[in-house]
Amino acid sequence: MAEAIYVGGLLVATPLLDDPNFRRSVVLVLEHDEDGGTLGVVLNRPSEISVTQVLPSWDSLVTGPPVLFEGGPVQTDSALALAVVLSGEEPLGWRRLQGRAAVSRLGTVDLDAPPEILAGEISQMRIFAGYAGWTAGQLENELREGAWYVVDSEPGDTFHSDPETLWRTVLRRQQGDLALVATFPDDPMLN
Repeated sequence: MAEAIYVGGLLVATPLLDDPNFRRSVVLVLEHDEDGGTLGVVLNRPSEISVTQVLPSWDSLVTGPPVLFEGGPVQTDSALALAVVLSGEEPLGWRRLQGRAAVSRLGTVDLDAPPEILAGEISQMRIFAGYAGWTAGQLENELREGAWYVVDSEPGDTFHSDPETLWRTVLRRQQGDLALVATFPDDPMLN
């Protein structure tokens, strides 16, 4: 398990977190500053809205499923895109996440840029409606309360082929007792 919050790390909701916005969610940390707070996107909440409905020009570049993902409860009327570049270069319209090696080719996409500029530069892309945000100290308090596990990400997490299984997948690969949390039933009352 990771020791601190960092860009490129994952926040995995513990079974104790029952807030419907974050229940069984996996959040990729995009920005973290102890004085300024934390920003991330929920990776495992595909919506029913196709990318074609809201950003048709980007549809052909999106990794399946070709839908908007619910990135979090903040500014859900805005879109944020993540993409992996093919090379180590930083193409126009893409900005690298300043994190650890697991996200070295992952960055944000300027959705106001023409998609053609990035068409030959990226290998995977997802678009998120909204984001998750915490003010300075807020996330640290939630960690102390037992709401989140902080774990290392792997390159495939952001574009997991079956996003609804990502919570269990991430927990299963952890060391020790944390891997057992993946077997926690959706509703403990039915156990």
